[in-house]
Amino acid sequence: MDWLLHIVLAVLIGLFIVNFVAQITIVSGSSMEITLHDHDRIIIEKISPRFGMLDRGDIVTINDYPGLEMERKPIIKRIIGIEGDEVEIKDGRVYVNGVVLEEDYINVDSLGTLDVDPQYSKVTVPEGHIYVLGDNRLMGQSKDSRTFGPVSIKDVGGKAFFRFYPFKSFGFLD
Repeated sequence: MDWLLHIVLAVLIGLFIVNFVAQITIVSGSSMEITLHDHDRIIIEKISPRFGMLDRGDIVTINDYPGLEMERKPIIKRIIGIEGDEVEIKDGRVYVNGVVLEEDYINVDSLGTLDVDPQYSKVTVPEGHIYVLGDNRLMGQSKDSRTFGPVSIKDVGGKAFFRFYPFKSFGFLD
């Protein structure tokens, strides 16, 4: 009986941690290259989204958006705009509140960041939402807010903060 109590307690603690604190996520796809690569193993923390502590530049997992295929869940993107921000994609550049966003982490060609759907190329991020982009902005590499618009914070699974595999890239994420 003592063993059973300890096993049940360990399972309950594990479930609590995975559902409310942190979990391991495997990156699927190339939309975040050069920052993250396909099959990287990362740890996401789930506390920041619950308490509205997300900021521009954070890397987050998105659990759902219209048209997301089941095998792609979750997707991982970088926050470009938070609620109230005006995000505009024009002439291959991203502007947040009228200021060009300096992005040394992106992978683009000579055309820069292209607008995909004109209705999402200039938006004011609604309350309770964020505007996200992948770091790999080569044509067709990233489905992001340029395709499906701002994302509800309720659909954010967690904030990525640590990569533990591959070992050569071990460390905290920027």
